[in-house]
Amino acid sequence: MEYRKATIEETQIVCDIVQETKAIIYPHYYTQAVVDFFGRLHSIDNIKKDIAAGRIDVLIIDGKIIGTGSRTDNHITRVYVLPEQEGKGFGSVIMDRLEEEIFKEYDDCYLDASLPAAIFYEHRGYCTVEHRKHDIGDGEVMIYEIMRKEKGLKISGGQNE
Repeated sequence: MEYRKATIEETQIVCDIVQETKAIIYPHYYTQAVVDFFGRLHSIDNIKKDIAAGRIDVLIIDGKIIGTGSRTDNHITRVYVLPEQEGKGFGSVIMDRLEEEIFKEYDDCYLDASLPAAIFYEHRGYCTVEHRKHDIGDGEVMIYEIMRKEKGLKISGGQNE
C-alpha cells in the first residue's frame, strides 16, 4: 500500500475514479441533474488544478490507484474509492492520512458530505454543523452536510469518547 501526492500524469486516473464512483453510487441518492452537477464540479480541469496545487493524494494498492482524497487547508474534499474496492477500509486509510496532515496545523477539520458518505464520516467522529441546500438550476437542488471533527477526538465502537 502506498499513499502519496498525485502527479499531473495521474490526472485522468484520478478523474476516472471520481467519475466512475459518482456514476455508480450517486444515482441511488440524487437526481440525474445533481449527479451531472457533481460530474462538472469534479471535472478533469478542476482535478488538474488541484493536483498542480498539491492538494490531491492517491492510494495505490498492488501498483494501481484505487482511491483519492484532497484537502485545502483544514477542509477535506473529493474522497473517493473505486466502487469495487469499497468496504475494505481504504476510505478510512485515506481519511486517516488527510486528518493526520490537517491536525498538524489545525484544531479541527471540515468536509462537505454527500448523502451516501455522511454515515461513514459520522462513524469517524464528524458531526453535522449545517445542512445545506444548493440550487443547481432548473428547480433542482443538491442536499449535503457540512461536518466537523475536532482534533484529538477518539472513536471507539462507533461512539465518541
